[in-house]
Amino acid sequence: MTRASRGGRRSGVVAAAVLTALLGSGVLAAPASAHVPGWSVTCDKVSIDLTYYNARATNTVAVKADGRDLLPTTAFGDAYHNSLRLPAHTGPLQVELIVRAGDDQRYSVDQTKTAPVCASTSPSPSPTPSSAPPSSSPLPTVTATLSSSPSAVAPVPSPSKSGGLAETGGSSATPVVAGAAAAVLAAGGALLVLGRRRRAHGSHAAR
Repeated sequence: MTRASRGGRRSGVVAAAVLTALLGSGVLAAPASAHVPGWSVTCDKVSIDLTYYNARATNTVAVKADGRDLLPTTAFGDAYHNSLRLPAHTGPLQVELIVRAGDDQRYSVDQTKTAPVCASTSPSPSPTPSSAPPSSSPLPTVTATLSSSPSAVAPVPSPSKSGGLAETGGSSATPVVAGAAAAVLAAGGALLVLGRRRRAHGSHAAR
């Protein structure tokens, strides 16, 4: 009974030690040895998802586009995630993923995928305006027509047959005024002559 129990204990200790050693070395660590190099390529970018790598080893990843470095060699641990923009291209572009697993070269990969050309989204061209100027109806030409015959001259009004001559500023009172003026002048002349005679007569009497 005692020997059986002791033997069982020894077996359990040995099994635990072996299991610990295997886990420590990474042999039974499924996630650490899976090494999933996930990646995808579209017309304008590269998506990288590297998972379940050995974090105790030195792993590296690099990406090339058309033979040129798109991602220089970069070290990572148990995982690596990144999205890279591809350069503009007018034809299919070769993209290469290079992964080096530090724990075992069997898990290293060197894969190539093709990036297609992105569909053009340029707007439709606007209609080109016609080079000919827009037609416009000519403005109507107004022509002044002059009569060949001379214009009729307005007739000068003739004196009325029944009214006599037109008035020139005189009236029926004009002769009366003229006669009165003549009488005044005559009276003045007579008084002047009479005054001269009186002066002459006085001078003779004084001598």
